Amino acid sequence: MIEENIIREQLHNTVEAVDLSGLGKRYKGKVRENFVNEEEGIRTIVATDRLSAFDRVITTIPFKGQLLNQLSTFWFEKTKDIIPNHIIDVPDPNVVRVHECKSLPIEMIVRAYITGSAWRAYQKGESVSGITFPEGLKNYQKLPEPVLTPSTKAAVGEHDLPISREEIIAQGLVSEDIYKDVEEKTKKIFDFATKHCAENNLILVDCKFEYGITPEGKLVVIDEIFTPDASRFWIKDTYEDRFAKGEKPEILDKEFFRQWLITEKNYMGEGPIPEIPDDIKVKFVNTYVKSYEMITGQKFEPVIEGNIMDRIKKNLKL
Repeated sequence: MIEENIIREQLHNTVEAVDLSGLGKRYKGKVRENFVNEEEGIRTIVATDRLSAFDRVITTIPFKGQLLNQLSTFWFEKTKDIIPNHIIDVPDPNVVRVHECKSLPIEMIVRAYITGSAWRAYQKGESVSGITFPEGLKNYQKLPEPVLTPSTKAAVGEHDLPISREEIIAQGLVSEDIYKDVEEKTKKIFDFATKHCAENNLILVDCKFEYGITPEGKLVVIDEIFTPDASRFWIKDTYEDRFAKGEKPEILDKEFFRQWLITEKNYMGEGPIPEIPDDIKVKFVNTYVKSYEMITGQKFEPVIEGNIMDRIKKNLKL
């Protein structure tokens, strides 16, 4: 955990906008800034401190980019024998350099429990990505087995939309052979991470994956994996008791923030973005720190010296 006074001192020392155009063509994601050197086939990705929810950028959170970058690279190293990834090196706590790939236009989402958007759809009697869940489920309930619910990959400011396996193949978004490979790798990597988390008193609830194809035609996992931005995590040893009582699990991911937006601000991505109190930002930081430390078994060491962008440029030798 990080002392509250340290977090509050850093509330305005965050990375929101990034200008490293000398590194190549710029692509701005919701959270990450990408710079592509097409000649060298290298993409430099800066994990900013931007916080997105409901496909909108809401605010910035101190240390968030560092947390996401370091946790994602931890998982990439752990899973590289299951499926290769795009990492070349990590020149800065907020930065990775990766091999440039052709990104697949879909996201693979694995759900082991029903909650979040899937639960909201279930309450309306709707299927998700062509999947119809069993009758009689309760929010936060474990599913009989993990299910794949793919989505489209929307541009910044637009909404990702559920899409079925059959629609993906029929529309030619991904060939059937590649989709089968993606399905297989997704299940294997999710199973590995589920076991790792269970050993560290965590439940891996669900996760989003993105994939790319290298110039040599190899399938690799890209972007981020098993971070609190791309996954849901609950505390394992209190889950059963809380579920039996009809209580929410102990949440260690972005879902607590989504729920706060819904219940306190009546906000689900439409209309003006609400102001986020400092107390919520402080809670957000330590929620992510706790997740990081439980997953990795390592103490999170925030880098707080000086201006973050100056440090990044120095480490990238710009």
